[in-house]
Amino acid sequence: MIEVRKFHTLGSANHGWLDAHHHFSFAGYHDPARTSWGNLRVWNDDTIAAKSGFPPHPHNDMEIITYVRKGAITHQDSMGNKGRTEAGDVQVMSAGSGVQHSEWNAENEATTLFQLWIEPAENGGNPAWGAKAFPQSDRSGTWAVLASGHGEPEALPIRQDASVLGATLKAGESLTYDVKAGRHGYLVLAAGMVELNGEILKARDGAAISGGTQLSITGLEDAEIVFVDTI
Repeated sequence: MIEVRKFHTLGSANHGWLDAHHHFSFAGYHDPARTSWGNLRVWNDDTIAAKSGFPPHPHNDMEIITYVRKGAITHQDSMGNKGRTEAGDVQVMSAGSGVQHSEWNAENEATTLFQLWIEPAENGGNPAWGAKAFPQSDRSGTWAVLASGHGEPEALPIRQDASVLGATLKAGESLTYDVKAGRHGYLVLAAGMVELNGEILKARDGAAISGGTQLSITGLEDAEIVFVDTI
């Protein structure tokens, strides 16, 4: 019911300015056993060199969630939005019927981030973008809803029956989560080390979790967790 995906088993591509690792098939990396997990289509673990990034490029019909782990990313899009998202914070772009955007590391240090793509419940619609700070102190030992299609006022909105959650654990602390039958869970450690239902996960390891699974997570080191629950 839980498939651990160690960081060293992920697909990868190093472009110099971008060192990318892929939990699912993406660009030149294809693994027929890892194409998606429910409506979660992409989970990329990116390191972007200082003063570099993705030039303007188009997207459509995808919910794109960016979780910054270190440094910051600057976003600009064809809707007129511009913003800088710092470590621990989140931005969401609903590509809708189509949008162009750039993601740039304007900092003097490398930026590391997770970028997740979730397929929307319906194609089309007006594109949208938003960003929000999520202090780690507010999710210490508990789940915080970072992005959601369920209307929580504290979460950034996405257009799918899905939630993106974050938590931090101190060594020795524990946390649980119930992945309901018919749903899909995917968990990645941003930092630290945990025990997940008897399995050891280290920083940047992932776990694909089938519906009907009760999760028990214990911090073996101080840890930072990002988790998706989707149909």
